[in-house]
Amino acid sequence: MLLREVEYARPASVQEALRLLGSHEGARALAGGQTLINVMKARAASPDVLVDLADIGELRGIELGSDGTLTIGAMTTYTDIVDSAEARARPILGEVCNQIADVQVRNRGTVGGNVCSNDPTNHLPPLLVAVGATMTILGQDGERSVPAQEFFLGVYMTAAGPGELLTKLSVPPGKGDGFASVPIGRDGTCIVNVAASLDGGAPTLAIGCVDAVPVVLTPDSVAEDTVRAAVRGANLDPPSDVHASADYRRHLAEVLALRAVAQAAGRK
Repeated sequence: MLLREVEYARPASVQEALRLLGSHEGARALAGGQTLINVMKARAASPDVLVDLADIGELRGIELGSDGTLTIGAMTTYTDIVDSAEARARPILGEVCNQIADVQVRNRGTVGGNVCSNDPTNHLPPLLVAVGATMTILGQDGERSVPAQEFFLGVYMTAAGPGELLTKLSVPPGKGDGFASVPIGRDGTCIVNVAASLDGGAPTLAIGCVDAVPVVLTPDSVAEDTVRAAVRGANLDPPSDVHASADYRRHLAEVLALRAVAQAAGRK
């Protein structure tokens, strides 16, 4: 389906982008376009103005701080992370980005676009929650930082409001991470995914595809019985669809949680 007529702007700076987003009620930021353009073709979204962020160099890049913190610009692509020597300080980031869709999508899709669309089947929301990332949001009233766990508010809803931009995200150093998923086909989105991170003896789990936002669990240990009990005790209420029933998604959540925790423990 063809796109309906829409105004298009390509600002050269963050401030110009904010001005455009703030002056048009129906404006939407365009990052890699891998989700938004398809949504517009399906008439599920109809912005009046597309504000293309492709020329804003300050939104790209990966930096490794002296304390081990990774700072990743919102317009950084999945391929950028896969190829980055700095990002290997937290290897799970590149590993998961390398699982997203296919080469063409990874070359165009951006970290900021992925998290701001907040499709419940996306890979990065549960991963960033599990590793304790912090999101930096800029608006006309200034800059604010939001923990990843508080950034995702609902299906296609995040803490970045109208007229605001996610400019970067920060990932602290970690000791061991894991990620397990069952995708729909080789390059498809996930039926269920689970990210795990260890800092000390207890893991943090973030389960995706079972609710509007990642479900966070903190078992007391990495012991199999403890992890199983934590997942079962969460009383997950996932949807049923053509890909999987709710019962199957609950089963997958338990199995994948064990796999993610085992991977994280093996890397600690």
